[in-house]
Amino acid sequence: MKLRTILFLVTCLGLSNSYANEKVVYGDDDRVDVYEESNELFLKLARSTAGMIAHSSLSDNGENVSISGSTLSSRGICTSARFADQITSANCSGFLVGKDLLVTAGHCIRTQSDCDKYAWVFDFAKDSQDKVKFEVSKNAVYSCKEIVQRDLSRATKNDFALIRLKREVSDREPLTFRTEGRVKDATPLVVIGHPTGLPTKIAAGAWVRDNSNDVYIVSNLDTFGGNSGSAVFDSTTGLIEGILVRGETDYTYNSELGCRVPKECTNEGCRGEDVTRITQVTELMNL
Repeated sequence: MKLRTILFLVTCLGLSNSYANEKVVYGDDDRVDVYEESNELFLKLARSTAGMIAHSSLSDNGENVSISGSTLSSRGICTSARFADQITSANCSGFLVGKDLLVTAGHCIRTQSDCDKYAWVFDFAKDSQDKVKFEVSKNAVYSCKEIVQRDLSRATKNDFALIRLKREVSDREPLTFRTEGRVKDATPLVVIGHPTGLPTKIAAGAWVRDNSNDVYIVSNLDTFGGNSGSAVFDSTTGLIEGILVRGETDYTYNSELGCRVPKECTNEGCRGEDVTRITQVTELMNL
């Protein structure tokens, strides 16, 4: 995602500023729904990832909470695009790193007002092929208490936020993250989050493309607006290496179809997707 505002995503689609940083598909589109994923490690990791959803998109149904949102196709994306019939409810992504601590991108949570406006929802996922309505247990919905640490720097390109939830998470484990050193060149990666606000998508088949910057790595992950804040893992070990924060333009306009389609790049082409190194979250390193 880029820090400039995207006319299509923000103006035409009415999405929040957290969509302002773009993403794209590299090579094959490796995104899959939870019900399509067979890798047990990835499924376990996905349980500890969450979507940042406005309280206004959540409805109390007694024991459960319903999630509402417009479909991807109703937001100007071509009906032929993958996941076009699914709802887009999440503005950003995040992941659990402590019993009451969650990491996301710094441009997703800028103020305490943002903290108060959004809930963090686990299990917003398509876990069966025929699932159309999305409900989660009340226990899967958490409110943000405070911003513990945040950085969003044009100079260094640092981009992260560490937030504290109002209550501890008891039914899923905090994820494991790198605490020192740096990822190796060409390490295989997987990202788990909410591209364009969709239910959880798991996207592997990527790797570290450029490891030279001290603040962030460059990858070829298949990510879109809404993936901001997603955990990026070593796909072999499940160790978190960083936070997805920005990248190439995600959609392009198809004049023949009159709608937008995902931008496609080769695995080595375009600018790549930037991932803030998790070791930049110094408060997390000090826990």
